[in-house]
Amino acid sequence: MAKKRRKKPATPDPNGAPLHMTKIAFGAKSWEDLAGWYIERASIALTTRNRPTRYKEMVGGSLYWILNHSLVARSEILGFTETDEGRWHINLKPELVRVHQQRKRAHQGWRYLTDENAPADLAEGEDAGDVLPGKMAAKLERLGLI
Repeated sequence: MAKKRRKKPATPDPNGAPLHMTKIAFGAKSWEDLAGWYIERASIALTTRNRPTRYKEMVGGSLYWILNHSLVARSEILGFTETDEGRWHINLKPELVRVHQQRKRAHQGWRYLTDENAPADLAEGEDAGDVLPGKMAAKLERLGLI
């Protein structure tokens, strides 16, 4: 039986850049759905069963949202708080920042993302257009069209 190849874990940035995380925008079918989660919200707290081991490195980093197999936006991570039930809240700044779309396979839960692998923010006034499904974006990229 072939061994499963494990990815090398994210290592601390020697320049002190914060660590980020990725999470699927579960339930969002479009950019409008995801953006709607942020409308008129004073705070945003996602609940997770386990606190990330490297949570201290993530404060000041961002949670990057995966929509249609692509990273499309981010929100700054303000901190982590434990709930009365023993779960953890990931406290986010209630601001959604669009980023240059970058393909990302779906996964359960969350994953670490280093600063060097994170997509850049869109410049002010820059239009991201509609979010392409990940498979379509991959095919267009192979053809040199995007």
